[in-house]
Amino acid sequence: MERGSPESFTRMGTLGIEEECFVVDERGRPTSGTDELVYEHDPPEILEGRLDHELFKFVIETQTPLIEAPEEARDALLSIRRALVDHAREHGFEIAAAGLHPLATWRELEHAEKPRYRSQLERIQYPQHRNTTAGLHVHVGVDDADKAVWIANELRWYVPVMLALSVNSPYWNGFDTGLASARAKIFEGLPNTGMPTYFEDYEAFDRFERRMLETGAIGDRGELWYDVRPHTGHGSVEIRTPDGQADPDVVMAFVEYSHALVEALAEAYEDGASSHEHRRELLDENKWRAIRYGHDATFIDQDCESTVELGDLVDRECERLGIDGIKTVYERESGASKQRRLRNTNGVDALCESLLLRSGRDLR
Repeated sequence: MERGSPESFTRMGTLGIEEECFVVDERGRPTSGTDELVYEHDPPEILEGRLDHELFKFVIETQTPLIEAPEEARDALLSIRRALVDHAREHGFEIAAAGLHPLATWRELEHAEKPRYRSQLERIQYPQHRNTTAGLHVHVGVDDADKAVWIANELRWYVPVMLALSVNSPYWNGFDTGLASARAKIFEGLPNTGMPTYFEDYEAFDRFERRMLETGAIGDRGELWYDVRPHTGHGSVEIRTPDGQADPDVVMAFVEYSHALVEALAEAYEDGASSHEHRRELLDENKWRAIRYGHDATFIDQDCESTVELGDLVDRECERLGIDGIKTVYERESGASKQRRLRNTNGVDALCESLLLRSGRDLR
């Protein structure tokens, strides 16, 4: 069984961006399934080794190369996106992004043939069969294993904030769920998902990871699908909570926030700051508020004795960390609200069109 190592944690502040997207037809509708983009044709060179199916054939994942510095992140993201969209168009497809595709009906979609996914389907059954979700994952490098676990513990309070800002999946199986992020709730139907518990140090996390592998609870360490985790292979902290996004500006806001948070928490760790050993139930409550209300959420604050509105929290974080991307995201219409507005006023054609990734001159 492949295991991670504390020796993986060697560099501070590097970045990696993983995006899950949808393969759609020229009208933006989900394709029932295709192997063309992943297995039947060679992708552009930049995508070699960085393109794969997720569970469904119509869900595809890309990964950026290692990003050395934050100022290089946007170009890295756009280069991958351009290559993916051009590759798809060459074979008669388009690419869309959201937490869920609003018109995808899981019973009509084909699962990927990859043995890893076939094994998951057999083991997990119904919750995995319906898992048409797509998210954004941001890796931030950390130079010490114990520090990475401490940072991941602290990030648990922040990931509901990111989810609330990112909400982009009100529709599932064609109907309005009443949620801002139905993706997050559907994904929580799988084992080893949602809000992780507190780990005392790297040894405690490693012991847990090893036990899950040895008891057959997971097939590989990648099946620890929590909202935030130390990645023992890449030597990073991985934030996995945002919904997928078509707009690269929104993606970059979360990359900026994730990097700034991890850097600030690393400094706090080095200064000997005490950890917040929040009860998981309170963190789950904050995540539920993000799922249900999105930009209108009010959260239990870090002191667990007061509440804070998302807008006030965004102002506080931008001032504290010297960033502005998440404020721009907050001040604009949420993805969930935009999807509902477009469907109600312009119809499903406009909704599907709004989720498409652009290419060439459209991506700057």
